[in-house]
Amino acid sequence: MTNNNPIGVFDSGIGGTSIWKAIHDLLPNEQTIYLADSKNAPYGQKSKNEIIALSMKNTDLLIEMGCKLIVVACNTATTNAIQELRTKYTIPFIGIEPAIKPAATNSRTQTIGILATKGTLNSELFNKTTEKFQDTKIIEQIGHGLVQLIEDGKIYSQEMTQLLYSYLTPMIEANIDYLVLGCSHYPYLIPQIKKILPEHIHIIDSGEAVAKQTQNILREKTGFSSAQKKGESIFYTNTDSKVLSEILENKYTVEVKNF
Repeated sequence: MTNNNPIGVFDSGIGGTSIWKAIHDLLPNEQTIYLADSKNAPYGQKSKNEIIALSMKNTDLLIEMGCKLIVVACNTATTNAIQELRTKYTIPFIGIEPAIKPAATNSRTQTIGILATKGTLNSELFNKTTEKFQDTKIIEQIGHGLVQLIEDGKIYSQEMTQLLYSYLTPMIEANIDYLVLGCSHYPYLIPQIKKILPEHIHIIDSGEAVAKQTQNILREKTGFSSAQKKGESIFYTNTDSKVLSEILENKYTVEVKNF
């Protein structure tokens, strides 16, 4: 393995491309391989054992492709499987967790909202994180149906708008001043969410923090690519490539691969 090997990224579908974009913007010379396991989305409705098995399957494929580092661009996979992945494999892993700390630390109303999947909110890792902020009221909301609508290309549908209103209205009434997006799919809903939330409520996702951590791990463990040109990015999905291509604005080639 050399410094010029690719960074691997996987998610339960297309949502992790929000994380990939942040990494690609910060580290444009790095090669990347992205796996969209849309056939098994959403992970948030699956058992812990199922999530671990899917995460290992994705990891095995990325290692076969020569990746030097793997970004688990899925909150549910991180909170349920990251410890098992780090135990089984020697390759460095970077996970993605809901950005509760900056929200709780900066909240003036001491009330924050988190929109996430069932798998994330019910995980042991998430509960350990929230226990650290006993003085902050955390309004948790499972985003039932959101991931599937995004996977179906229905971000701006009436059904999506209705779901977001039903999930966000109780948070607004509870006087939150920060909304944490606890799923890598959800940043694609920010334009919709901003139409619903009052302007004073801040929206936080994990993309920038994950990109910076990726940079740190490359510096400490694997090394940066020595390429003097923009790194190649390859995208694989195990369902129809249309929605993934559209979310990438048709700027990249998306291959359909059975995994």
